[in-house]
Amino acid sequence: MPVRIGLLTEGGYPYVSGDARLWCDRLVRGLGQHEFDIYALSRSERQESEGWLELPPQVSRVRTAPLWSAEDDGVVHGRRARRRFGECYEELAAVLCAGDGQASDTAVTGPTELPAAASADVADRFANALYGLAELARDEGGLVTALRSERAVRALERACRAPGALRTAREARVPELLTVAAHLERALRPLSLDWYEDDALGSVDLCHATAGGTAALPGLLARHFAGVPLLVTEYGVQLRTHYLASADAPPAVRALLGAFHSRLAAEIYRRAALITPGNSHTRRWQERCGADRTKIRTVYPGMEASRFAEVGEEADRADADTLVWVGRIEPAKDLISLLHAFAEIRKEEPKARLRIVGAASGAEGEAYLGHCRALAAQLFPDEAEGVHAVGDNPVSFEEIGGPEAPTLAEAYAAGTVIVLSSVVEGFPIGLVEAMFCGRATVSTDVGAVVEVIGGTGLVVPPRNPRALAEACVSLLRDPERRERLGAAARARALELFTIEQNITAFHGIYLEIVSHSPIHRVVLDDAGDPLPFAAPAEGHVPGRWTGPRTGPTARVVARGGPRWAAGAPVRATTPLPATEAAR
Repeated sequence: MPVRIGLLTEGGYPYVSGDARLWCDRLVRGLGQHEFDIYALSRSERQESEGWLELPPQVSRVRTAPLWSAEDDGVVHGRRARRRFGECYEELAAVLCAGDGQASDTAVTGPTELPAAASADVADRFANALYGLAELARDEGGLVTALRSERAVRALERACRAPGALRTAREARVPELLTVAAHLERALRPLSLDWYEDDALGSVDLCHATAGGTAALPGLLARHFAGVPLLVTEYGVQLRTHYLASADAPPAVRALLGAFHSRLAAEIYRRAALITPGNSHTRRWQERCGADRTKIRTVYPGMEASRFAEVGEEADRADADTLVWVGRIEPAKDLISLLHAFAEIRKEEPKARLRIVGAASGAEGEAYLGHCRALAAQLFPDEAEGVHAVGDNPVSFEEIGGPEAPTLAEAYAAGTVIVLSSVVEGFPIGLVEAMFCGRATVSTDVGAVVEVIGGTGLVVPPRNPRALAEACVSLLRDPERRERLGAAARARALELFTIEQNITAFHGIYLEIVSHSPIHRVVLDDAGDPLPFAAPAEGHVPGRWTGPRTGPTARVVARGGPRWAAGAPVRATTPLPATEAAR
């Protein structure tokens, strides 16, 4: 019997653009024995207009909802509903303003651990307020109008002025309160969706949220309303992303929204059946936010190794004096330090060359690229003429698809040492690609770099051009060491970071979760009475010996109506809403 998974996404799959679309598509295609229902939150009108990827047959339905826009739902609450909303929203606001020490710290530095009693009390109050709002939305209709109302802003203001509130919250002015209220309305839009009925998320065997934060909120509600277990995968910590994005916001806004997102993350981790970070860096954030380490399973991102196979098998194609940097050109990649390091390298190895392969995105990226070009011309004045082209010049700026780097694999093939110079990095995908190509690497110690490298490359402190230069020179002068490290790197990448490894890991995790969770489908006998032991947990494992232990006329009833008969899947035939597509 296949497992039916509700895949929860935000700003990615099944759209052709956005986050995590590639690994989600590979996961769904790689697990053809299971069924997938996709519940997608879109981030922009442009993303929706660009359409979807071609979906495989195991995708039974797709339901979408926009996060970028929400019209007033026109729901007018009666007196009792308004009172319920006021009580829940005021409790939510009070929790965000509570001076328990967390919000003020997390506003800038990230989560801090609280005393167990205080943390449990805050978590329970936040959960009660959140689920209270969700129940109100289910009973009375959407909350968009209520969350945008003056009542909501006044509730925030009262919470900020209450005794014991955070100092930064007490200083909030009306424009800042309006900003916070608008952000909360957007973050809580999933509460107003009709995804939690018995014929939607209530009928799946498990929800798999492909990110934390808002993407996992529908999974929380499916668990609350229907008892559906929740799996949360994070390849980038949503809470950390929020802290970085709000760094320039006023202190009151940072404190209140930091409190909201940290408490939402803690509730997601507390209720999830299992949590799958993509690396130990993410895992540490999750544990510090309250995740139980016994529920954590690290699953590395799966990457396509085949397109780098030819380069990896012919490692001697590279120019022995060439360093290559590949990536998106932006300040976080710290090409400035790389260029200064290369100036030191040229003093030791005059034949050395540096190829910077990548494109800039947005105005900030273009400005940074221009600054890097100018610095290269300044550092190598005698060779500034034509510094942007490959030739006799020591530094070149190129893009994938150009004459010198037609493909990504050929860009890596051109270098004998691959360099990563970032000051901020999550999971270093470019580093894994270089490892697939069998290249020796020199990297800065940021993000998950050390975990990925695992002793197969050299690692130096970030923002340290001299250390970066010394490491590169040592490898340029030692071909045997380069070959040894490159071979070890390729073997490690093929063992840990392939698509096959990723799919196998999630297949096992799905089976682990459903084996510990109640069966949502009820098997009935001829008289219409339930057979409680007809579908054991092992029945989720495909195989002819695992069918329901019933007679030929037994019926299998799912929440929302029959979906299986005698163990065979049946497609739903009921009409779907405008925002839902059936396959």
